[in-house]
Amino acid sequence: MNRRHFCQGSLAAAVAASLSSGQAFASVLQALTQVTSNINAITGDGGDVVLEKAAVQELSDSLRGNLLLTGSEAYEKARKVLNPSIDKFPAFVVQPSGVSDIQNAVTFARERGLLVAVKCGGHSFSGKSTCDGGMQIDLSHVRGVRVDPKSRTAYVDGGSLLGDLDHEAMAQGLVTTAGTVSHTGVGGLTLGGGFGRVGRRFGLALDNVKSVDIVNADGQLRHASAEENPDLYWAVRGGGGNFGVATSFEFALHPMQRTVVGGDMIYPISRAREVLKVYAEFTANAPDDLYADFVMWHPPEGGDRVALIQICYSGDESKADKVLAPLDKLGQPLANTVQAVDYVAIQKSGDNADPRSGGDYMKSGLTNGISDGLIHAIPEYFEPHPDRLSWMFFQHSGGAIGRVAADATAFPHRYASHALAVVATWNPGVDRTPHFAYVRNYWKELEPHTRGFYTNEIADEAQTVVNANYQGNFERLLKVKDEYDPTNLFRLNANIRRTA
Repeated sequence: MNRRHFCQGSLAAAVAASLSSGQAFASVLQALTQVTSNINAITGDGGDVVLEKAAVQELSDSLRGNLLLTGSEAYEKARKVLNPSIDKFPAFVVQPSGVSDIQNAVTFARERGLLVAVKCGGHSFSGKSTCDGGMQIDLSHVRGVRVDPKSRTAYVDGGSLLGDLDHEAMAQGLVTTAGTVSHTGVGGLTLGGGFGRVGRRFGLALDNVKSVDIVNADGQLRHASAEENPDLYWAVRGGGGNFGVATSFEFALHPMQRTVVGGDMIYPISRAREVLKVYAEFTANAPDDLYADFVMWHPPEGGDRVALIQICYSGDESKADKVLAPLDKLGQPLANTVQAVDYVAIQKSGDNADPRSGGDYMKSGLTNGISDGLIHAIPEYFEPHPDRLSWMFFQHSGGAIGRVAADATAFPHRYASHALAVVATWNPGVDRTPHFAYVRNYWKELEPHTRGFYTNEIADEAQTVVNANYQGNFERLLKVKDEYDPTNLFRLNANIRRTA
């Protein structure tokens, strides 16, 4: 907890007047974390349960970290996720400081069958990292990255953000695939897959995981690697948060120069179909060290309506002009920011300055190439709205990602050349109904051109759809789930369970 917040309160001031600063802090902390009554909570299957105050207090006392109750500023901050249209209220929040706290929290939840949400960066579009009436485990105090340049290995705590990893690794001239937004949580991104600007060169984030330490549903800490608990190691690389709380990762790192060639080539939205066709051809023939996204963007009235190609080329800088030459056929763009740039800076370029600034709804899928039908449909059914940012994007896959067997890890979508998503973003307080309807209707036109979806972008898909999305890996995943989480304690994810 932040001591400054306590010292602003009258209780802290009164105690501080008579005690030393250390004693004042300890006394205030105890007063504000005291459990004064029983707590009404929700079980994983939706039932009601009453948590006796003595039991919750015992859990709180067992933690080196914090147990946050409703009504406190810290609770309000912890319960919120990136998408402000997700407004849920856990019965309480555990902010562990390390593995022991996580074990205590998981054991407490399992013994009472509580609904459990695990939050790292809070980027889940569907709000899986928070819940109503259950226990939220907020890993924001479990952060740290250590890099061993000799072995080219990064040791990353489970609550760390991608920017932490990029910062420490690149300082040693090393890199691994780490998404495209620096305040994304390492755990959520990696367990579900992990696309990124160097993924075509070095594989998905999960392809670079040497080992994971994870607290499973029985409260035990296990080390999962190719040599130890190999079934769990296979499953967590693509099976998401189904098996427990990842407390640390060991990532393989790769040498790479710090300067890359990157930026945006921006065109009027009226040319979107033309730009998309060139993008489809360009990315189909791209070398592994080229990563290119396509974005179509229509803000509320008054904003710039554009189609753009985002570039990150991590190869030999002297060859960049030749690699990007196929885009010359589009002629002069409205703006071109492509230039030599610091890799860590470009990794931060997509960050949201205010991560709780607007509500979001997304539908997504994976493609094997970009068909003519898709090139036609994307601009055709794209609709602006005066109260909405309408946008869609392709994220570049393939390369090294596609040269891994579909059953080598739990991530089966090795055929994908691109990830496609359509998104609506609106201001807080605006009726979300028309925006949900727009995304769903738009997606009906695009979905026939896709195959499967990225696990980390799960929205409101039916259980049968979720199961099918694991493709040929589902039955093996189900066996691992039954072994390590037989009661489905960890269900707020792309959940692995058999339908009736």
